[in-house]
Amino acid sequence: MLVLGIESSCDESGVALYDTEKGLLAHELYSQIELHAEYGGVVPELASRDHIRKITPLIKDILASQQLSLKDLDGIGYTAGPGLIGALLVGASIGRSLAWGLNIPAVAVHHMEGHLLAPMLEDEQPELPFVALLVSGGHTMLVEVKAIGDYQILGESLDDAAGEAFDKTAKMLDLGYPGGPILAALAEEGEAGIYKFPRPMVDRPGLDFSFSGLKTFTLNTWTKSTQTPQDKANIARAFQDAVVDTLFIKCRRALEQTGCQNLVIAGGVGANKALRAKLATLNASVSFPRMEFCTDNGAMIAYAGAMRLKAGQLEAAVIMPRPRWSLEELAEVV
Repeated sequence: MLVLGIESSCDESGVALYDTEKGLLAHELYSQIELHAEYGGVVPELASRDHIRKITPLIKDILASQQLSLKDLDGIGYTAGPGLIGALLVGASIGRSLAWGLNIPAVAVHHMEGHLLAPMLEDEQPELPFVALLVSGGHTMLVEVKAIGDYQILGESLDDAAGEAFDKTAKMLDLGYPGGPILAALAEEGEAGIYKFPRPMVDRPGLDFSFSGLKTFTLNTWTKSTQTPQDKANIARAFQDAVVDTLFIKCRRALEQTGCQNLVIAGGVGANKALRAKLATLNASVSFPRMEFCTDNGAMIAYAGAMRLKAGQLEAAVIMPRPRWSLEELAEVV
């Protein structure tokens, strides 16, 4: 079964072709970083308009790269949520309309399920059941995964997600956009132990997260410092160490609580080198998607869509994006 995946939940237009027998055939991604850099963050209206300009050419290009046409497709999976409503509408409209015109099935894909299943695109797939740490600019959560579609949220962020805290902290330190990767790179130049930052919510039971206080602590520390370049690097290091330690402690706790021996890391912050190194020391089998599949991409949507289409799930000819959508509402793939 040949499935086209379309991702347009925020500021990246992604398409991919996944064959249930041959695996991932191709994927392409267009990033809007330059478009939004001038504003220091994503402008929803501009994001939506850019998706309109880019998705159709990307689909044509990826089909041509494999010497295929629209008539060769057996199904389409498109991101229906969560995300920016305007951006979601673009991908959902294109995906569902194409499927209707081609008389093939389509399925609405949950963006976070796509991230969660991204490691399944690798040759060595993580074994079920596993605990997943979904950590990105919009979400930080721990999920127990018993089967595809059988998800239980163990804990999530009560305020800023980890990636959001990275970006906002980088903005406070005037590091540019996108802030998270720039702050992580600067942290490598910082000296450990110069500043001691709190590890939020690790001294209480449970698996929820909170990073807004850490962001405020960082701002206060920067304000009181002499604000030299080395101060900035040391503060970036202290902030990153605090986030990484917090995520590590909560992951270890989740594994102990569920009895799982397998941990999957997904989402944009999963590309952070310090986080990868720290989590690799856990007494568990830890799986990461390749770097290009940590951030938003069409390949993860094509895979998730293919699994649901193969199981017979499909959408009626209705375009219904969902900016808010819980993983626990999904049906199990059997």
